[in-house]
Amino acid sequence: MSNSTRAIAAIDIGTNSIHMIVAKVNESGFEIITREKDTTRLGEGGGDMKTLSLDAMNRGVEALRHMKRIADVHKAEVFAVATSAVREAKNADDFVNRVAVEAGIAIHVISGVEEARLIHLGVLQALPLTKKRSILIDIGGGSTEVVVFDHLKELFARSFKLGAVRLTNRFFRDGSTHPSSVPSCRRFVESTIEPAKREVKKLSHDIAVVSSGTAETLAQMCWLLDHKDLPRNLNGITFTREQLHTVTQTIITTAPSERINLDGMEPGRVDIILAGAIILDSLAETFEITQFTFSDYALREGVLLDASRRLEPQIDKDLRNVAIDSARKLAERCDDDIQHSQTVARLSCMLFDELSATYEIDPHYRLYLEAASLLANVGLVVSHAKHHLHTYYMVRNADLVGFTDHEIELVAQIARYHRKSEPKTQHASYAALPPHDQKTVRMMSAILRVSIGLDRTHDGRTTEVSLRAKGDKITITLIGDKKSDLSLNVYATQQRTELLADVFGADITVVSKN
Repeated sequence: MSNSTRAIAAIDIGTNSIHMIVAKVNESGFEIITREKDTTRLGEGGGDMKTLSLDAMNRGVEALRHMKRIADVHKAEVFAVATSAVREAKNADDFVNRVAVEAGIAIHVISGVEEARLIHLGVLQALPLTKKRSILIDIGGGSTEVVVFDHLKELFARSFKLGAVRLTNRFFRDGSTHPSSVPSCRRFVESTIEPAKREVKKLSHDIAVVSSGTAETLAQMCWLLDHKDLPRNLNGITFTREQLHTVTQTIITTAPSERINLDGMEPGRVDIILAGAIILDSLAETFEITQFTFSDYALREGVLLDASRRLEPQIDKDLRNVAIDSARKLAERCDDDIQHSQTVARLSCMLFDELSATYEIDPHYRLYLEAASLLANVGLVVSHAKHHLHTYYMVRNADLVGFTDHEIELVAQIARYHRKSEPKTQHASYAALPPHDQKTVRMMSAILRVSIGLDRTHDGRTTEVSLRAKGDKITITLIGDKKSDLSLNVYATQQRTELLADVFGADITVVSKN
């Protein structure tokens, strides 16, 4: 990171509440300036959160307008992510568009596994976990994220539709508790988590970490079982499975109207704390967790750090590695000629760097191009015919970590246009992009098309590529060893230059050099 200090506002648009932190960020870390929270309950009502109600959207828009005004006072650049309530809603676009117009905030809807990655990133800033195998549980309003990791290396990451608001809507509507509702809720949690049980237990852990507002309330309640007062800072406090079970049973046996009086209870969570307690209590039993450590940092701190990396002139190495590793794993599952795709990715990055030396290109696009190059042929696992269309669908619906939902859309479209038709406004997905994103897709898919030609022989004989631009003419030179016949690759590359020539307004000639 550069030595300059910048202000960033990170906003977490959750199912239960919207949180914002504004911080000054520099190479040594971040200093929090202010925090804001609004309990908007975007996931209110029934229907398993399939639709955002008008009232909920109105509350969300108003909260975000207020937060944007605060961010503007501090001259902070805003990064906002939305989680399960928005990503699952059929009318999510209505909310996202309203926030863009009425609050001036661009929302990035993130997948469950990307949410897990960002929470993991935030927790690492709060607790000393560098030499420990850790399991992280974050209980949100709509989902619960579980991550097993060795410092930066994630061994398991999954998002489960087990949220405090979601399960309250399903089992404890209007605060009522029927004789069968608690065991029914517990069975639902256990059955949802069962497919992951064996894998998580096999990985084992040295420390169990919990985060989120629900976890904070439960940590407070557990602490006050044996202490008179809460510590000034809850970060790092521990509580046992037995204490958690005691608190859960207390909540169950206390009338809903009386729960507000329980020691440590947060007023804003009274109506959803029962579901949250059952989730954590059940996971403790399932994963054989004996003690928890509370982390005061979670998703929004992860967003803050991730955003600071994205604002740098070059993509942060750690962020790039996470994103490309995720793309590579999908390619390895679906592409029967992964070596060719890796060669194309390497050459596409070389060509990007060569073009960037002459033309002004956003350096962040390099990551999108590399990922799209790796993924261009995953559609072949469905069918060779129209495999570029299958590729778009598979990439668009993949859980790629290190990318926002919008970035996944760009990667999917770049990969989709690696062959056949050029990007056209007659194509609905392309037409839905704003003009600057359409330009990005055209430029990166043009580079990808050419890069595929560079390895037409599928054997890596083109080892390097160089480029020379002079006036309205571009010369692309393929380089291989002295024994390599590059003629087929030269021909195939030349045949694929039409879109690149149009993008840069130049005549393109392809030659070889041994």
